[in-house]
Amino acid sequence: MNDTTTNGDAKPEAEELVEIEEILQHLEDISFVAHRDTKEALPAIRPFGATVARRWIETARGLFFHDRESGKSFMRHSARLAEHMQTVELWLEQAARFKEWVNSNYALEGFMAQADRVYATWGEDGEREWAEIGLRWCARSLPDARAYFETDFEKLAGGRGIEGLRALIEPAETLFDERGLTLDAYLEGAPIARNLVGDQGLLSWARRGADLLKAGRSRGEAYFRLESDESLKLLLEALPGFRPRMNGRFLRLVLLAWLDADIPLADSSWKPGEGRPMLETDGRRLFMPAVMDSREEAIVATQHAAAHLAFDTYAQDDVQRLFERAGAEHPPLDDKSRFTWRPLFANYAERMFRFQVLFDLAEDLRVSARIATRIPNFLPRLVELAEQHERPEGAAAVYFDFALKAHQALLHGEEQDPRLAPMLEPDADVVTAWAVGETLFADEAFPEITIHERAEAYLPGLSLNQSLPVYPQRKRDGSLADFRDHEAHDEHKFEREKQEEQPQQAPEQAQKDPDADIQTPQQETSGTGGRIGTGIPQPAQVAKRAAPYVPRKDGIAYPEWDYREQRYISEWVNLYERVLDDENAELAASILADNRDTLKRLKRGLEMQRPQRLAPLRKQMDGDELDTEAVIDFIADKKAGLSPKAFIYRRRAVQHRDTSVLLLADMSTSIMARHPSGEGKIVDRVREGIMLFIEAIDKVGDPCAIAGFASKQRDQVNYYWLKDFNEGLDDTVRNRIAGISGRLASRMGAGIRHSLEAFKRSSSQRRLLLILSDGRPADYDDGGDQRYLHEDTRMAMKEAIDAGVHPFCITLDPSGSDYLPAIFGPGHYTIIDHVDELPRRLPEIYLRLRQ
Repeated sequence: MNDTTTNGDAKPEAEELVEIEEILQHLEDISFVAHRDTKEALPAIRPFGATVARRWIETARGLFFHDRESGKSFMRHSARLAEHMQTVELWLEQAARFKEWVNSNYALEGFMAQADRVYATWGEDGEREWAEIGLRWCARSLPDARAYFETDFEKLAGGRGIEGLRALIEPAETLFDERGLTLDAYLEGAPIARNLVGDQGLLSWARRGADLLKAGRSRGEAYFRLESDESLKLLLEALPGFRPRMNGRFLRLVLLAWLDADIPLADSSWKPGEGRPMLETDGRRLFMPAVMDSREEAIVATQHAAAHLAFDTYAQDDVQRLFERAGAEHPPLDDKSRFTWRPLFANYAERMFRFQVLFDLAEDLRVSARIATRIPNFLPRLVELAEQHERPEGAAAVYFDFALKAHQALLHGEEQDPRLAPMLEPDADVVTAWAVGETLFADEAFPEITIHERAEAYLPGLSLNQSLPVYPQRKRDGSLADFRDHEAHDEHKFEREKQEEQPQQAPEQAQKDPDADIQTPQQETSGTGGRIGTGIPQPAQVAKRAAPYVPRKDGIAYPEWDYREQRYISEWVNLYERVLDDENAELAASILADNRDTLKRLKRGLEMQRPQRLAPLRKQMDGDELDTEAVIDFIADKKAGLSPKAFIYRRRAVQHRDTSVLLLADMSTSIMARHPSGEGKIVDRVREGIMLFIEAIDKVGDPCAIAGFASKQRDQVNYYWLKDFNEGLDDTVRNRIAGISGRLASRMGAGIRHSLEAFKRSSSQRRLLLILSDGRPADYDDGGDQRYLHEDTRMAMKEAIDAGVHPFCITLDPSGSDYLPAIFGPGHYTIIDHVDELPRRLPEIYLRLRQ
């Protein structure tokens, strides 16, 4: 039972006992609590020998002098650890190391609270490694060490022992060194994330969260708590199964075909780690979880939820009767006139979940019987799903088996449980289901069930019928043909309701920005500015990070390439397309006047591109002469019994070169930097260059469009039209060009992808995309990783080439040669060293590329 001492500090036992008494006396002199706690713990330590007892009490006093709370934690837990572990030396040595750090008491408390359980589960080697990992975090950050030691070790291990713990912590250690990731934030969601993406995907998930933490703490913490779109999207993409949101059109067609029902579908609030995903309804929409086990389950769930609406589960008259039966005059309504079932279940107190499941079981059977007459394959599909589904454990299994047996009897026409027979009567309704639920509730064969077990009690595709507040419905008796018309809940109304639910910001709190569409409360979002080529925003400048982050979802979704994972992240970027409303007529007139001579020279050069000679046009319906080859083809087709059209003529006409161009301008903050000469700003030369460019191109007659882009993180990329392909050059366009200003960051890949969509409106065979930039692609949420958006832009360029668009970058950044070859490739970019040359060279570059 005695620990073996190897430190060479053993003394005669009498001497050891004297020193113990002296330390006890010392503690009594300085602290009553320390003396009391030490005396209480000593009896558990003494059996391990005088030397161990003396070393223990010295450690206790040392920790107490170092930090009173640390000393008290050590004394308070020591007796339990000695009893459970049957050793002292191991944890004594580990606890003594906490004296290396100031304010380590919380971490020590967590260590002492769990060490014996770790030892009992993983043995001495496992406990040593568990403690060593935590002590390494003490050296990095005490709040992180506290989070580590206070988190249950079995949760960290995920049922895989020390190997699971190691796999969970390694990504955090890597990213702490690389990007300053805090362990306390990481541990909020890492155990759940690991279950979904596995060990291999955990580092990628954590790396993106580390980037977001650097961009803004509140946003990063929401990511790790699995409360943000960024985090959920990555996790959901890793989940196997059927994705209703990607198959919404198909599911709506299923409802239209079988129930003649046009019911809107929306995303539910279900998140990974919250148990089994289920479909919900508020009486107006069906809320679909992001992932379901299979396509079959999604079909069953959609049909059954719609059937609850069709067969009056939420009919106002029936619900009114139900509340009257329970002793309430009417259902309580919320501020949107929705009723909730909660008061009905309140009388069951802690047994509420048991009754809910039984009530739903009866009501589901009624609805299943009704819908089976409309959809012949519904019951076979539901029963097959349930039979193949893994039987749940514990109390849920009893309810699951009972529901499955009832539906099997319904499918095969077998005798039903007498208590469920009323649900199959023609006049059965939700009140009948309540009465049957009460009958079943009296049967003690149905065990008590917890809220965590409840979801597993339902058959696949069936779900809680009372999970959301519901808009009262009129009696339908199976008909949903006029569902949308009578309920008057079009998509725009839902969007308005959604907007009304968002907290409104006081005008005095709003940040004033050159772009009224980019209004972010309580944050400083100025880029670095100051010089050309410095378009990279600095996350360190973001202030008041506790401000809540609310993602925006109403834009155009685009994917983004993540080189670290070597894959596209679908629907990652949210882009807003709008016409630039900043106009400056006075400045437009001034630019044209100041550059009159330059514009004349450019126009003369471009007009030389106009075709002068006549070119033959073949296979025409009419013309100056016969087209010999076309005539031969026509006669051959006639002889073959075909009915060809007589496109057999040829005529000569001036044939224009079929080229369209889109100029995409980077409108990030850095263009607002001072001109190197000290006169004006970079944006002044950008305005002049674009103005001369469009004036000159207009004389050639090529289809031309001009747009700009700016961004503030991935969910707020703004794409501004200055001139679309179908617009003529007029004063409005000139005034928009004069109104260009810098606004935030430059997520170039998204701008390029949207430009490719714009080119679809141009019928030209040759399409040219000119990108005018003054710095690297960068944004506030790239975590300082320059390569991230570089690689995404490179992939966007490949997409452009694959789409038949010729991309070319014109940059004002003198250091562009450091990164442009990797992004655009040789021959696809040029560097304008002197900003003053931009107005002259921009049209000349187009002239050269057009040839």
